Parts: sequence; structure tokens; C-alpha cells
Amino acid sequence: MNQSDQTKSDWSVVFCVAEFRLAVVQLQVTRVKADNLSRARRLVKEAADEGSKVVLLPECFNSPYGTSFFPTYAERIPGESTQMLSEAAKESGVYLVGGSIPEEDGGKLYNSCVVFGPDGGMILKHRKIHLFDINIPGKICFQESETLSPGNSLSMFDTPYCKVGVGICYDMRFAELAQLYSRSGCQLLVYPGAFNMTTGPAHWELLQRARALDNQVFVATASPARDETASYVAWGHSTVVNPWGEVISKAGAEETIIYANIDLQHLADVRQQIPITSQRRSDLYSVASVQAGSG
Repeated sequence: MNQSDQTKSDWSVVFCVAEFRLAVVQLQVTRVKADNLSRARRLVKEAADEGSKVVLLPECFNSPYGTSFFPTYAERIPGESTQMLSEAAKESGVYLVGGSIPEEDGGKLYNSCVVFGPDGGMILKHRKIHLFDINIPGKICFQESETLSPGNSLSMFDTPYCKVGVGICYDMRFAELAQLYSRSGCQLLVYPGAFNMTTGPAHWELLQRARALDNQVFVATASPARDETASYVAWGHSTVVNPWGEVISKAGAEETIIYANIDLQHLADVRQQIPITSQRRSDLYSVASVQAGSG
């Protein structure tokens, strides 16, 4: 290979790493776990066939969302659902962010996201840090803490494309978590989430755009598809936002897959044009983690 050909090859490698395709699966979740698992597996394969390198599933993709369902659908990890995720990641050759499932461990229940690599190996497990306990009079009252326990660690993982930070739903409301991920080198933040018909239209997109803009990162969220007959009705509208705060892909309410090209050169350009990282006044304020993240 001559020098000219080598230069072309090097640029090709840079281009491939600088941009990759992300798929977000907005799954219609039912009360039949086996159906949820088989449909999720099929949609992961479909996303991979469309060129996706990273695939994101929704919160509670194997179970209806609700405190009455968590104990019934909970599994140990590894278990039935994570075995499917491992096999799906390997057969499709993708990084698979497995939404979340109710996890049982040591007599406690957690809302847990497990990530698998293209070889089918488990990369990390993120337990939802901030439990969804809210009370909006006349609209919605929900207490995850009635059945779930919180996780206690940050969760990040590396891919050949970029470093990824993981949160689950209510975790997205806490700006400090996103800041810590960004400052640890994450360029993509993923949040499987199931906002409802009250908080969804009010805050779902707003929070994603805020996290993306504040930290100059890509943000992707995966919601279950909306089921008007469910006891907890998810908002849907899975979304991908770029570091400029623009929505670049968005679902409606129905089951679907949305795609986005994660352009890391765009991210670099935004950070160069508005260099907030170097302009922070660390002599006046700081956000720090009290423990190291996983992954």
C-alpha cells in the first residue's frame, strides 16, 4: 500500500469511528413476558439489519410498569430476560442496552438495566438510582419505593464509537448525574424511561434537551409504546437529541424503531464553538462523585 492509499485508509477509519447508527426500540409491552421477549428480540434484529451498532430498549420492556407487577415479573440476573438479551446482542452483533427489568437480589427488588456487547457478554448492570416517588394531586401518585430499592453506583461503558452513560427514567431529572457522566468522557447518555400522560407532555422532551445542551452530549430515551388500557399509561415519544439541543429523531405513541446517526464530529464542533468545559469556574463550584462508576 502506498502512502496515498494509507492516508485514504486512515481517513476511512476515522470516519467510521466518528459516526455510528443508533436504534431506539419503542416496544409494545404486554402482560405476557414471553411475547415481550420474543418481540424485543425480533426488533433488535431488525434494527441491526438496518445498520445499527447500538440498540436501546425501553424501561420495563419485559413487564408492565407498576408496583403490583414488579414482584411477579422480577428475575435474578442472569435469568430468562437477560439470557435473551445476551443472545440477541450476539446474533445481531450490536451493543444492546437492555432497557430495564425488575430484578430480584437478596430479597430486594431493583429496576435494572443490563448492557451486553456484540459477543453476548454482559458489560454492566445499572440499578435505577433515583426512585420515582411523586404525588401530583388530581393527576398521578406513584411510589416506586413501595417495592423497589435504589441502586448506588454510576454506570458507564466503552464502545469503539464512544463512551456511554446509563440512567433509567427518573434518573434523567437529576442534572448532576449527567454532568458526572459527561465529565467522565461520555458522549452519549441513554435513558430507558416510561414517563406518563402527566409528566410526559410537560417534561419528557424538555429534560432530554436540557441534559444534551447542558453537557454537549447526545441523549437517547426509549419509552414503551402507549397502551391506553394499561394501569400506567406510558407517554411514548422515544427521542434522540443532539449536543445542540435539537431533536433529531422522535417516535409517536405506537410500537416502532427510530434511528439516529450519532455524529461525533458534530459533538466536537459544538464543544469547540461554545467551550463551556474550559470556561467552568471550578474555583467557585464543582460537582463530584463520591464513588467511582462501573463499567
